[in-house]
Amino acid sequence: MATAIQDFLRAAGLPLKNDPNLAGTPERVAQAWAEEFLDGYGRTPEEALGETFPAPPHSSGEMVVVTDLRFQSMCPHHLLPFEGRAHVAYVPAKRVVGFGRLGALVDCFAHRLILQEDLAREVASSLARVLGSSATACIIEAEQACLRIRGDRQRDARTHAEAYEGRLRKDGALRRELWARLGATKR
Repeated sequence: MATAIQDFLRAAGLPLKNDPNLAGTPERVAQAWAEEFLDGYGRTPEEALGETFPAPPHSSGEMVVVTDLRFQSMCPHHLLPFEGRAHVAYVPAKRVVGFGRLGALVDCFAHRLILQEDLAREVASSLARVLGSSATACIIEAEQACLRIRGDRQRDARTHAEAYEGRLRKDGALRRELWARLGATKR
């Protein structure tokens, strides 16, 4: 990867040998991409969620919601960053996970080249599959560098993507309850 970055910088006409600021840049860029931006490819949702625990007795049908999980990712179209907040919800079946593990699940997919819409879908579907939840959701608000610094340069634009699985896909009352909780966090 460092060799490819070096070739890219040369192709851009940059004076690699004469600019001390570019010394070591290919190696630093390669390390950042491998260890921070693309490390999600090396993790599965099961690994990200980690240990599961028995659901509390008599908790059937009660929703777990964790909001404002900060993340960063890279758009596959221009290799530019986007960052934002994910709001994740699920109705426990037999197993639950620690709240922090939901952020790890978001990062498992965010640290890949992925569209915002696909990020939401992967999180929601992985929760449904791994935990056996009958209702999951992932709602993402983000700021896309693609939209802010190139093209029309919409500096104030925020993008939103939603994904629902199971009962949250179909059940209007349950989805309204989720959105009421999300609205309550903005106060």
